[in-house]
Amino acid sequence: MISFRHAFLPPLVACLTLSGCAGIDEADNIEPIATGGGYQAQYRRPDVSRSEAQYLRSATINQQSCLPLRGGAGGTKGSSVSALQGERLSRNDLIDIRVGEDDTFTGSYVVSRDGTLKLPFLDPVAAQGRSTSQVEADISAQLVAREFYTDAPRLSVRVADFAAVSVGVSGAVFEPHAVQIGGEAGDRIDQARQSALGSSTEGRNLSAALRSAGGVRPDADISAVELSRGGRTYVLDLRGVFEGQNVQDIMLLTGDELRVPSRQCFQDDLMRPSPISPPGVSLYLSNLTQPATGNAISAVGRDVREVPYGARYMQAVVDTNCVGGPRATSAHRSAVLFSRNPITGVSVVIERDIEDMLRRADRDDYDPYLLPGDAIACYDSDVTNIAEIGRVLGIVGAVAILGK
Repeated sequence: MISFRHAFLPPLVACLTLSGCAGIDEADNIEPIATGGGYQAQYRRPDVSRSEAQYLRSATINQQSCLPLRGGAGGTKGSSVSALQGERLSRNDLIDIRVGEDDTFTGSYVVSRDGTLKLPFLDPVAAQGRSTSQVEADISAQLVAREFYTDAPRLSVRVADFAAVSVGVSGAVFEPHAVQIGGEAGDRIDQARQSALGSSTEGRNLSAALRSAGGVRPDADISAVELSRGGRTYVLDLRGVFEGQNVQDIMLLTGDELRVPSRQCFQDDLMRPSPISPPGVSLYLSNLTQPATGNAISAVGRDVREVPYGARYMQAVVDTNCVGGPRATSAHRSAVLFSRNPITGVSVVIERDIEDMLRRADRDDYDPYLLPGDAIACYDSDVTNIAEIGRVLGIVGAVAILGK
């Protein structure tokens, strides 16, 4: 055991105290993020001194790779969006139909899977994608044609309850997939509202579908969002959502498909809350010894913690208690951001010295926006690292002495 102490302890001391042994290489990345070639220009390395800083260049660097807007004036045109406005019926909607004093046709009906209403003694009436007034006109015409009435009867068609709809969402959203929006889950009916005549819902709107798919990404071309319905494609300009305008929020139907094109660039002005942005950012977090002794007392959850959409790296660093505490022991910490380019799927790792970021006047140019699913890991200061080396040496020395 004496040979263990003499053979092992001195090399260990030398290894732990030399920077060459404890040093860690910078993280390698496939994308050229150091020069601004990543998803965000804010990922690039702050390799100039504070005295030589050039301010607020990231947004301009990001815009250099943007494809032209496809929508708006002079942009791509689709079918007229006027055909989409207003309330439209979809499969499984609950409809209240009343025909004068006639009990034969008066009743509650559900739009069938084939998109029709099936009244007794009448041919199926097309309902999918149509308004209640259009359905009224068709039912009235059939009642007269089938000689149930000589003149058009008093007729009322009203929606008693809007059902949920299934919509495919693809393109520049964070979670492209088929989403179910609006109504009650499954085939359940809102019993509290069923007895009331008329119904309205915001849950089946286009904005609800985009939020259910994770929200639009910052590379999205929101000037030319495509809605496919019944073999036709409509191009919708949603830029007014971020400009304080009351954009027409189209009501969606089962079978609709949404596609959000990408401009292939990061747009800083889309990194803010809106009806079509992600509801927040869920981060994977890790904190170490200083200034908190564990994640529990740092209020860091077991898996993730949510921050508002539009938050930046330094805000998350503060949120995880990586900043603050005694300067002698807590200064000069560093933090690593793990992210992924949503266009290419390529991961990136960015490390920042926290004290350097705090003191740079050009900090905004190197302070990345947080994206859903990002991860933050904090590393302790040099003083804490040295103290940890001392603790390890003490443990090894005690083992050697006890072994003797």
